[in-house]
Amino acid sequence: MARVVVDVMLKPEILDPQGQAIVGACGRLGFEGVTQVRQGKRFEVEIEGELDDARLADVRRLAETLLANPVIEDFELRVE
Repeated sequence: MARVVVDVMLKPEILDPQGQAIVGACGRLGFEGVTQVRQGKRFEVEIEGELDDARLADVRRLAETLLANPVIEDFELRVE
């Protein structure tokens, strides 16, 4: 069994209101020097059997069609 982690983040040019709210809270809570926070999502996809190039391509298609919105989000895959 293999695990593929998919990290999804808003593209840099997309406004991240939740990240901005966190930056504001950092200052109020005494965490100095925090100038930017970007909020994202993490998915862990477990695959039965061997993880070959074809299976990894399937996970990439899964990320493109279901886990991320490619218009406003970027994603990265990594095998654990």
